[in-house]
Amino acid sequence: MTKKHRAFLKWAGGKYKLIDELAKHLPHGQRLVEPFVGAGSVFLNTHYDKYLLCDINQDLIHLYNIVKTRPEEYIAAAKALFVESMNNKDAYYNIRTEFNASQDPFLRSVYFLYMNRHGFNGLCRYNRKGGFNVPFGSYKKPYFPEKEIRFFSDKAAKAEFKCIGYEQAFELATQGDVLYCDPPYAPLSTTASFTTYVGKGFSLDDQALLARHSRHIAHKRNIPVVISNHDIPLTRELYRGANHSTVAVQRNISQKGSSRNKVNEIIALYDHHYQDDEY
Repeated sequence: MTKKHRAFLKWAGGKYKLIDELAKHLPHGQRLVEPFVGAGSVFLNTHYDKYLLCDINQDLIHLYNIVKTRPEEYIAAAKALFVESMNNKDAYYNIRTEFNASQDPFLRSVYFLYMNRHGFNGLCRYNRKGGFNVPFGSYKKPYFPEKEIRFFSDKAAKAEFKCIGYEQAFELATQGDVLYCDPPYAPLSTTASFTTYVGKGFSLDDQALLARHSRHIAHKRNIPVVISNHDIPLTRELYRGANHSTVAVQRNISQKGSSRNKVNEIIALYDHHYQDDEY
């Protein structure tokens, strides 16, 4: 079995545990386009010649471009914060305040990793004014992911990172590409909160539009699209006509370990065989 590579960021809904199953459903192609790159587990564990990796979180894209182009400088600066004297509430909230006040991409990238590893559950959440607002996490000794950063940086030579929405990422896809979409998941219930994501969140309308774009690009432009989501009646209906596979995976975002139950996920594949009755 080939060695799996972990992302250097902790990430809600990360695909590390799912990658073996997911890889079976990703078609061959020259370039993988990810409109929702997140922590990049799919990028790190697949073997395309090139990658176009997109996200609407500008902090994430700045961070990836810095890790790609200035890895040694970045590692030295970030590692300096992973010391005992910085692992307390006061230090964390000071860094968070400085992060929110700064416009400097390098400084924000260094602080972003510190907050990702020292903040509660590795969440990435912003308030309406764009301020990062995840509370302190109280971990004994947060791990500094040096070897993961180096692997990411090496592999990033094959990648282009863009801060754009999924519609623009779809427009940039060309023949020979494969699109993999890992959107914020549809809620399991109507009370589920979407506050962990950038901006106004990903609405049910967005879920439907993503499915429609995917059908269209597969049918009209012969570019295959794979989408991951919760396996619920809503997504089964949204992805009708696609090839469906189901996989059970543990979600690690609940605070109580006992409530981290397995929830089935759907992997939907649209390819050129898809007969689109809407177009």
